[in-house]
Amino acid sequence: MGRYHATAMNPNPEKLSTVAPAGVLFARTLAVASVLALIALGLAWELWLAPLRPGGSWWAIKVLPLALALSGLLRLRMYTYRWLSLAVWLYFTEACVRGWSDPWPSNVLALAQGGLSLLLFVACGLHVRSRFKAIREAQPTPQENHS
Repeated sequence: MGRYHATAMNPNPEKLSTVAPAGVLFARTLAVASVLALIALGLAWELWLAPLRPGGSWWAIKVLPLALALSGLLRLRMYTYRWLSLAVWLYFTEACVRGWSDPWPSNVLALAQGGLSLLLFVACGLHVRSRFKAIREAQPTPQENHS
């Protein structure tokens, strides 16, 4: 076996969910709460609070990727946490642009979206870090046996 073993870095998520460390469960809770809050904010923002067009806008579909990510987050899928930690920067970028260019109340909603995006990024990073730490701790230490 070489220096890195692929199965050791990607354990079965179903097995991990029964014995998940507290850090993993905390990060999942934080990530799911952030995603649900971003979905609620995005729908309320674009449909009722401050839509781009009166009566609501199709821009509300921006929450679709977040809704698709929910099942992966709940199932502790490492791949979902990784791609979501990259995709969340699109929401942060939109928050920055609309926070500086839109009038009130849209700029305040953008500030809230930016904060939730940062919280989601931190939660995804904590989850991935906690998972890798748990994997390292579960592996037996290699024996230095040079005979």
